[in-house]
Amino acid sequence: MRTGVRGWRWRRNPLRRRSDVVEAWTVLLVAVLLVVGAPLLGAFAAVGAQGQAQQVAEQQRAERHRVRATVVDRTPTRPSSLEGGGEQSYRATVRWTTPGGDTRTTVSRVPAGARQGDVIAVWLDARGRSVPPPPGDSAVWEHTVTVGAFTTLGAALTVLLGHCVVHRTALRRRMAEWERDWERTEPQWTHRRA
Repeated sequence: MRTGVRGWRWRRNPLRRRSDVVEAWTVLLVAVLLVVGAPLLGAFAAVGAQGQAQQVAEQQRAERHRVRATVVDRTPTRPSSLEGGGEQSYRATVRWTTPGGDTRTTVSRVPAGARQGDVIAVWLDARGRSVPPPPGDSAVWEHTVTVGAFTTLGAALTVLLGHCVVHRTALRRRMAEWERDWERTEPQWTHRRA
């Protein structure tokens, strides 16, 4: 049941109970946490995630290098998606020449339209294994925004869940107080003996 009088839980009156005051303070705290706390927590998490993702991207850029390789043998298996995009790719054997003049081969993902003899760009690690390209700035920002948004959402849901628990507890106590008061008052109204 709602009342048309605003702030009645804050005013002194004989109908106000301790549970009403607790619930009023809880609503105020929930509002502050939803408007200020959750976004701040999300911002702090995003800044931390951005720094960590930037560090990982820089480390991968230092460890990986891009070479021009020739497609040697293309085995048309089921196409799969490349990481970070919706382009179709296949696994194929590619050959490249090292700066020292040695020729090496490895199995790598090549674009779906690549044919034998085509020259493509391949990312390799220090051991010469084919690896995905290092994440770019857009991938770092996507990670940052995702972590920030989900942290904010998680904090807001936690606050709302806590509010529901406090509200149910306050309601249960309020009903118990009403029941005790009614046990004292009911005999006077109905002229029954307790």
